[in-house]
Amino acid sequence: MPAEEQDAIIAALTPVIDGIAATLGSFCEVVVHDFRRPEQSVVALAGSVTGRAVGGSMSEIGMKLLARGDEAEDELNYLTRTQDGKLLKSSTMVLRDTSGAVFGALCINVDVTAVNQVHTLIGELAGVTAPAATPPTTTFGDDIGAVLDSIVDARQLRANKPWAQLTRAERLDLFRDLDRRGVFAVRGAVQQIATRLGISRASAYTYLSATRSDGDDRAASSTAPASRDGRPAPES
Repeated sequence: MPAEEQDAIIAALTPVIDGIAATLGSFCEVVVHDFRRPEQSVVALAGSVTGRAVGGSMSEIGMKLLARGDEAEDELNYLTRTQDGKLLKSSTMVLRDTSGAVFGALCINVDVTAVNQVHTLIGELAGVTAPAATPPTTTFGDDIGAVLDSIVDARQLRANKPWAQLTRAERLDLFRDLDRRGVFAVRGAVQQIATRLGISRASAYTYLSATRSDGDDRAASSTAPASRDGRPAPES
């Protein structure tokens, strides 16, 4: 049975992550995620870099892999930044069963904040420091709600408009992007997103359904007005 095989793989990895964390030292954290339970995907953890615990949620990166399903690929040697300012070098390797189905991930996070500070200092002393790109901030935490809020807030900041001022095409694009990021795979996400945007759950489902249609909405350009109370006008 696939579930039994997947459980066995996770069980086999649990003692392995302790060895990886012990080898790389106190600046390393190794996490096993079970994508079958995205709200509490952290099923094994060694080390403490992001402050999460077993039973914690996946980050935006995990949600993106979850949304890709069996098409997900390893994400190796990328930089990200925690909300408290730590600079992390990370690798996320998807877990597959013998059928090729993706069901989880093994993640390694190394706190390179101090290394980066030393690198910057040496560069300044040598006079060869170039401005470095700022890594994206990632929400690591035990509460999946905080991760969802962070994704919506970041998307809204890029739009630079409140929901009431978005055209219908922009609203559909927002929901399409959230869906692409795996947000709606989380239990209760539709209600939470609706609350965050200040719309009804029914409206949120309407937009989500439209983005999952045959693509006609993508080609249509709309300027559907918002109602005076800030909620979107009823869908036609």
